[in-house]
Amino acid sequence: MTVKTLTLAEVISETMQLTKPTLLTLLLFCWALSSFSQTKSEAKQPNIVFFFVDDMGWQDTSVPFHTEVTQLNKDYHTPNMERLASEGKKFTQAYAYAVCSPSRVSWMTGMNGARHRVTNWTLRKNQSPDPESESITPPIWNMNGMSQTPGEERAVYHVTLPQKLKEAGYETIHVGKAHFGAQGTSGENPLNLGFDVNIGGHAAGGPGSYLGKYNFSADWRDKGNHTWDVPGLEKYHGQDVFLTEALTIEANKAIENAVNKGKPFYLYMSHYAIHAPWEKDMRFYQKYIDQGMGEFKATFASMIEGMDKSLGDIWAQLEKLGVEENTILVFMSDNGSPKQTPRNLPLRGHKLTPYEGGIRVPLIVKWPGVVEEGSQTADKVMIEDIYPTFLEMAGVSKPEKDSEDGESFVDILKGKTGPDKRTIYWHFPHTYDQYPYSIVRNGDWKLIYLHEDQRLELYNIAEDISETQDLILEQPKIAKKLAKDLTSFLKESQAQMPTLPATGLAIPYPDELID
Repeated sequence: MTVKTLTLAEVISETMQLTKPTLLTLLLFCWALSSFSQTKSEAKQPNIVFFFVDDMGWQDTSVPFHTEVTQLNKDYHTPNMERLASEGKKFTQAYAYAVCSPSRVSWMTGMNGARHRVTNWTLRKNQSPDPESESITPPIWNMNGMSQTPGEERAVYHVTLPQKLKEAGYETIHVGKAHFGAQGTSGENPLNLGFDVNIGGHAAGGPGSYLGKYNFSADWRDKGNHTWDVPGLEKYHGQDVFLTEALTIEANKAIENAVNKGKPFYLYMSHYAIHAPWEKDMRFYQKYIDQGMGEFKATFASMIEGMDKSLGDIWAQLEKLGVEENTILVFMSDNGSPKQTPRNLPLRGHKLTPYEGGIRVPLIVKWPGVVEEGSQTADKVMIEDIYPTFLEMAGVSKPEKDSEDGESFVDILKGKTGPDKRTIYWHFPHTYDQYPYSIVRNGDWKLIYLHEDQRLELYNIAEDISETQDLILEQPKIAKKLAKDLTSFLKESQAQMPTLPATGLAIPYPDELID
């Protein structure tokens, strides 16, 4: 068979010979093909809003993440979280680290805390918050947090999630708490870590005050203390406005600006709430007093509801600007609730501890057209999974796998899941408010290695979510396997181990404690 190749002139000549109906059909076909190609080439990348709350426990919401409604679910009022859960997917076994900076560096890099070595909270350059202990000595860790460039002392460098999204054309917006790097280092400024916009973020992990009348500073109660002053919100100084509200107003302006530019945006809405200092959000405080709560719990509840209102206000802005259907909304907390707040029963423990109350956090994802509305999953996910998940959502290629620990959970969001074989690790080699530990979770089983006592604890989380029954003696085979898994990970990640002052030697690995 011979194929004839026509010149452009011949094509035009032959086309002119077509009958009018046929020519019209051809023109319509070409127009449709052109429109399809244009639509395909201009397919919009989804906007991503990462709504990240500070120190919010698993049950600090009216949305039940447990198999049954708890007292805290009844006490607190978070209607926008309820709506989000009804329109998205709820994760009942989502995890983060038990303290803030490790969680934040992990979602930024996709690295486990043991690998990036920012294993405690950061603030002052080259200074650790760990108190001295006669029984165990913490390692010299990356106490300066993240670095803009390789080689900065006691800091970790990695291509960040916002950097990758920015390269892909996203407007990257940081609002609220940063806490990525210590004072006087490159990592204290989010603009050095891939963000186009920074509103209110700096080295400190909490605000001096939530009250605009005090300029969001601790100076009013601790004269001369400006360490915790929230930067960039001077227009609200002296006003009767709560910090959560001020940040939300600025976030909505940044969203509108990005939409007006015609760019996809990544908004990291990182609230200081509900971290200390606990101060009354008077928009909601009195209703909780009227319900019979004491002053502290009513204050805490008012801060939770103020945070939830922010979620609703940002959602309303997405609707107003006509971008809601092309926006992924992810809600998560950085660690469990502090020890001063009501216990997140039935979970044991609180912020900083190795138990579920310290590390299990709320996570909800709304992805229009992708995630089944009102669904939930018990699949385990970890904070470092945010990095590869968001990159996959945005259609952005990932860096080399050997620099990551996170695993994308896009398949879980799409309902394409099989057996949950995920193994998750934690490492906290510190003496700050809690003695050091490492953890491994695989299937229903969780092994905790308590460094100071050189002791192992084993729990079946599916049967004992409150971690009351230590099965280390009853299940030696499972304990041995998990101890080996944890040891392998600690060695492979080059995790820093505490040392014993009496000998100057590092503590033994967990598998050395089991015959």
